[in-house]
Amino acid sequence: MTEPPAAPLTDRQQREIEFHKDYAAQKAAERLQPVNCDIIEDHERRPHNAYWSTYDRVLAHDWRGKRLLVPGCGFGEDAIRFAHLGAQVSAFDISPDIIAVTKRRIEEFGYPEIDLAVMPCEQIMYTDDTFDLIFFVDILHHVDIANSVAEFKRVLKDGGRIIGNELYTHSALQKNIRESWPVRKVLYPLMTRFIYGQDKPYITEDEHKIDEVEFALLEAVCSNLKTDWFNGFAGRLLPANAKPIAKADRALMRAFGGAGRFWGGRAVFEGTITG
Repeated sequence: MTEPPAAPLTDRQQREIEFHKDYAAQKAAERLQPVNCDIIEDHERRPHNAYWSTYDRVLAHDWRGKRLLVPGCGFGEDAIRFAHLGAQVSAFDISPDIIAVTKRRIEEFGYPEIDLAVMPCEQIMYTDDTFDLIFFVDILHHVDIANSVAEFKRVLKDGGRIIGNELYTHSALQKNIRESWPVRKVLYPLMTRFIYGQDKPYITEDEHKIDEVEFALLEAVCSNLKTDWFNGFAGRLLPANAKPIAKADRALMRAFGGAGRFWGGRAVFEGTITG
């Protein structure tokens, strides 16, 4: 089996593309900056930080010469870091405007070997059994998760890995607390700027934190998905970028163990695809 034929974009996908036109235009007007590789080169790690913890999982393996895919690659930071690690990198985004900026960036900073493409996660235009790793951060809440996960499984080799980092909330917490009248109408509007540094926590109308049912779609295709839970209160009640807060939050979530899936606001995970 080869790659699937192209299909018309959905309304949701069209909205994503339209939103990112302005976002890409702002970036294109800026001077391009080199990618910071501290996260793959610094020996002093930051286990309290979900993004650094995702890369801790990456750095536990040797990716030299391996085929890696970065869906929703944005301006190419992760793709460039993987190329720096010696991997054969393919990366894509649904926005042609984003990819145009990313193409200039990888050429200017010496990574023209990165394979870039424009496509949605729900219809990946690569052949079956191509990649050793799929790496993604904050992508699932932009896409149709069931179709995207099926595509991830299709293009990964048997035994290939998924490493990711996603916004998350358990549905019981969402319905009983976050969507309760006092939080939704009073507390949340007051705290949004304090927590997120802006008036809106999400950037498009379609975005939402994935819940345990959606996360289970990912768990179903992995034989041994290992998950760490972050942001029990950091990023909800207090800013997550303050180190003491992040460290205390991480200690609390570790203490919760597997029960962290009921309280966590972010999941960092790694699993192996089989079958």
